[in-house]
Amino acid sequence: MSSTTTSFRHAKSQQLAQALQDARNYTLGLFDCLADAGYDVATRVPRLPIINPPLWELGHIAWFAEWFVLREALSTHPAAAERPSLITCGDDWFDSNTVPHRARWSLDLPSPGALKTYCNEVLDRILDKLAREPSTDAALYPYRLALAHEDMHGEALLYTLQTLGVVAPAQLAGADAGAGAAVAPAQLSYPGGTLRLGGAQEGGFVFDNERPAHMLYVPPFQIDAALVTNARYAEFVAAGGYQNRQFWSEAGSAWLMRQERSSPRYWQRAADQWRTLRFGRLAALAPNEAVRHVSLFEAQAYCAWAGRRLPLEAEWEYAATAGREDFRWGQLWEWTATPFEPYPGFAPDRYGEYSQPWFMTHQVLRGASFATPERFRSPRFRNFYMPGRDDMFVGFRTCAVDDA
Repeated sequence: MSSTTTSFRHAKSQQLAQALQDARNYTLGLFDCLADAGYDVATRVPRLPIINPPLWELGHIAWFAEWFVLREALSTHPAAAERPSLITCGDDWFDSNTVPHRARWSLDLPSPGALKTYCNEVLDRILDKLAREPSTDAALYPYRLALAHEDMHGEALLYTLQTLGVVAPAQLAGADAGAGAAVAPAQLSYPGGTLRLGGAQEGGFVFDNERPAHMLYVPPFQIDAALVTNARYAEFVAAGGYQNRQFWSEAGSAWLMRQERSSPRYWQRAADQWRTLRFGRLAALAPNEAVRHVSLFEAQAYCAWAGRRLPLEAEWEYAATAGREDFRWGQLWEWTATPFEPYPGFAPDRYGEYSQPWFMTHQVLRGASFATPERFRSPRFRNFYMPGRDDMFVGFRTCAVDDA
């Protein structure tokens, strides 16, 4: 995060107001891209488990902000809101806890214009209320939560553009062009020691899965300075990595058989050159960019072939907070070797379904991507996805296996 950007975790009222407006403009801009491509009608959106109908996504983002800020809900329980929604049937349509994913294509939702009006009305009232709030962490908590939620969904909307092959806005395409560019191959050594793992307790916003912060000993380790590149991953592909089951775990082999894949998602072979699809457009695969759109299983298989391993999340956080400029992160999300589990003493927060339902089934990712707003980036943020997901802007780096 640049020195001129304020983290949403510590943003005060004026900074939050600007960020909330920025996030909403971004959301609406991506929705318009999807609408222009015909995806504002749910019946035109493929029923994929990795996306939501964009119209539902738009309504859900505004509803969530209204729920926690304007309706002053202290939990996600259906009876927790202090007042009704601004939109008729809002709770019946947009509560992700009560509206299952499979049902979101068949809802009789308002028109795009009506939902945009709802989005604008919610934001206007939030900004008006924010202007009168005291600058305390407790008072600003719901605003920071709503901002974080919209930033995460904004990045997910960009995943949807990639998944559906929709052209991204020009400014994002420009940011994407250099995403994941690698430095010269290098391995960094860290002496290990005691790490304060997790978020700070003395103020600002902290996600529930980052709490409580606790001390953890990290043994010495060696880790790549940058992510594995397309060129290095292409060597694994050329060596028959997708055909040789000795490199794949049992779960990875099962995933691979279902995918019927012999290279990463979006790779296409043209004569003697690899090409890739980026937001619906075919481009030459840049050898020095970080490989992206790979599942945990593919990352693990590459490591087995290369005689390496994925970093533990504690190792990743140790390296990212050690103050060394040669440890580069933030170009792509990165798979770690750590299952998504609660820290000792975990307790769910107001948004009770954010973390707890996904423990033990998801895997931890660290870092950020080119699509992650600067205000959201943190070396302590724990992202988490199912091991088979590869639609995100995700790559990986490796560690030496003989660190002990």
